[in-house]
Amino acid sequence: MQRPARTLHMLALCCLGYSHAIPAQSLSGSPQSVERQYQAAVSYGYSFLDTPQSVNQFVDTGHLVRIQPSPTLELHYVSYPLARPQVRLFLERLSRQYHSACGERLTVTSLTRPLNRQPANAVSQSVHPTGMAVDLRIPRHGKCRRWLENTLVSLESADVLDVTRERSPPHYHVALFTQPYEAYVASLRKGPGEYTIRKGDTLSTIARRTGSSVSQLKAANGLRGDLIRVGQVLQIPGNMASPASASIQMAASTSGNPDDHPQLASSQGLTHQVRRGESLWHIARRYGTSVNHLREENGLADDLLMIGQVLRISASNTNL
Repeated sequence: MQRPARTLHMLALCCLGYSHAIPAQSLSGSPQSVERQYQAAVSYGYSFLDTPQSVNQFVDTGHLVRIQPSPTLELHYVSYPLARPQVRLFLERLSRQYHSACGERLTVTSLTRPLNRQPANAVSQSVHPTGMAVDLRIPRHGKCRRWLENTLVSLESADVLDVTRERSPPHYHVALFTQPYEAYVASLRKGPGEYTIRKGDTLSTIARRTGSSVSQLKAANGLRGDLIRVGQVLQIPGNMASPASASIQMAASTSGNPDDHPQLASSQGLTHQVRRGESLWHIARRYGTSVNHLREENGLADDLLMIGQVLRISASNTNL
């Protein structure tokens, strides 16, 4: 049943005690998940747009923004390539990660749909008319399909979206909880944000460098196992980042100019990010300390260093 366009305000739910708690954390979907998506739209005060004209009005006011194809994102016969600004952010971030993991573009098959353009099998409480939903094509390759499903379920467990694998036609329906998602992205940006895996990296070493844990890295990146590959981009949970980890760069190589990446002060002294061509001897000489002290301070068994590695420098053992 179609309903006229209307703006629904959070006041309507004040007495219902609505929250995002108890996510489904699966791809099966349910009447409860549909209701949860609908109630989220109501709590945000979103309008259920009924005609193409009303969609255009929301574009003019900035409530909806255009989604553009990119080297990592494809739009497949999307009638209204428009969505809430947070959905655009979600697609930009997800498509970059997907392309990094799978080497192909993420495909969107539907975004905002006005009520009078909904398909016959759409549920009456569909949130597509609000602009907070997106449909994604199911990847053909098993590796890509598993990565995307794991990532979406992981984000669902973080309570920032609700995902269902639909079968007619086959696609992933994603309803983004826009306000929690904004807060989630903001928390990531408080730390280093992204880390590009280098040769010799493991989840354990990355967790130590960034002040997080292996389980947090898996949850943030939709990983079920410990397998990672060189060049893969990992999201680093910002609220777990240590001061030293803020100097980790996204690229494997960094500038050879020491002034390009100044040291960071910490409660124990300083930290130094290893650059191309540096050795323990060079670093010890620069800070007026010894190679043996650097080894002891950083738990190093030998003199082997990796580009981007962060070393602790105790203030009491430097001439700075």
